[in-house]
Amino acid sequence: MTTTQLLKTFTTTALAALIALTVACGYSSKMTAPVAGTAPTIAQLAPDTATAGGAAFVLTVNGTNFGTKAVVNWNGVAQTANTTYVSGSQLTVAVPASAIATSGTVQITVTNPATAGTGIYGTGATLAVTSSAMDFTIN
Repeated sequence: MTTTQLLKTFTTTALAALIALTVACGYSSKMTAPVAGTAPTIAQLAPDTATAGGAAFVLTVNGTNFGTKAVVNWNGVAQTANTTYVSGSQLTVAVPASAIATSGTVQITVTNPATAGTGIYGTGATLAVTSSAMDFTIN
């Protein structure tokens, strides 16, 4: 056998052994897909209205299942920097005057973000879950 043939044989054998070990270990069967996270719910907004052209204010969102990293969404836009976690049933969000400059209805939702899995196989990962919307009125 020539050196080239010997090298090809060795490479093919090594590749086959690696594939067999990977399949035999069942590595792919141990991976777990992320599951749905806990869905937050909104029970009340305080206040639930504002006057168009009014001053900035703090909106309190009361409900259930708020994660420590939950975010209030203002018309679908995450208020990441303005949301404060108070408890599993209350969040606050600083609303700038520019957000209530004109009258209309704003959809308020809360999102519990996705969490990464832990351990060697990434178990325990969850998907992001967003609550149903509640209307906030700007008069």
